[in-house]
Amino acid sequence: MNLREALLYEKVENSRVRCRLCRHKCLISPGKRGVCGVRENRDGILYSLVYGKVIAESIDPIEKKPLFHVLPGSKSYSVATVGCNFHCVFCQNYEISQMPMRKHLISGRDTTPEEIVERASANGCATIAYTYTEPTVYFEYAYDCCRLAREKKIRNVFVSNGYMSDEAVDMAAPLLDAANVDLKAFSEGFYRKYCGASLKQVLETLKRMKDRGIWLEITTLLIPTLNDDPAELKDLAGFIRSLGPETPWHISRFHPCYELPDIGPTPVDAIRKAVELGREEGLQYVYSGNIPGDVGEKTFCHHCGHLLIDRMGYLIREISLQQGSCPSCGTPLAGILS
Repeated sequence: MNLREALLYEKVENSRVRCRLCRHKCLISPGKRGVCGVRENRDGILYSLVYGKVIAESIDPIEKKPLFHVLPGSKSYSVATVGCNFHCVFCQNYEISQMPMRKHLISGRDTTPEEIVERASANGCATIAYTYTEPTVYFEYAYDCCRLAREKKIRNVFVSNGYMSDEAVDMAAPLLDAANVDLKAFSEGFYRKYCGASLKQVLETLKRMKDRGIWLEITTLLIPTLNDDPAELKDLAGFIRSLGPETPWHISRFHPCYELPDIGPTPVDAIRKAVELGREEGLQYVYSGNIPGDVGEKTFCHHCGHLLIDRMGYLIREISLQQGSCPSCGTPLAGILS
């Protein structure tokens, strides 16, 4: 097991420590771990147990994150360790995200940050994505990878649940180019019952990320009967608009998994109605997810309607831009395009 003294914690009385990495701010007694299961107090010092322990590693299209407005058509070197500070009952990667809590196991291949960045560079990846689980819980490792990637002119992106503390956001911001954050619902009850977290805290993180200049895209997994109330979705869309109407919103189709095997897949029509609701609320870019071939995957100019990026699943069929703008009316496409 690779031990690395944690960043962002403080020592308190009786050899306890207060982790300040995420918004749980766990108070951890000697010999115990935080909510994430991968940060442990040993004799009054907080350690990360997953530094350099890579459980998942792949080359993905950036569209898979999903990040539709970050270097469209490029490749992203994607990495993760085990662990998560949420315990979502609908997690599609629960085997690795919940491994430390469910199996009391920390697994992974020893991989240095230098090796990650070298592999990304050698494979022509424009970004490194910290994804699959929750990058906040392996922040020390991600931070070192981000620093080296920046030296190689490779961009860094987080795929996150949005529970980073203000201190973590501020520390990451100079190295973090973009993030796709799950805004799982717009209900405190949903977050507490199904995720073990707080909606208010996620909203605070999103506002902090926006203020620090991190490009944001938002994803909501639409789960029938749990978070698909139109009034709630309208409020959610309104919050996204407050971040900026150019903020993309990805509305993804749910499929039965983990502890929700008895809830059926989201009807396609429900996704399309939610997409239309987002547009009615003034969002410029709203996308359907997990419906390959749907028109909702494509990027249109929000001003004139010209097709700018033609997608089929993760495949880019055509990009129609002139120096980052619509070739028909000249309106810029928001995002990181070069």
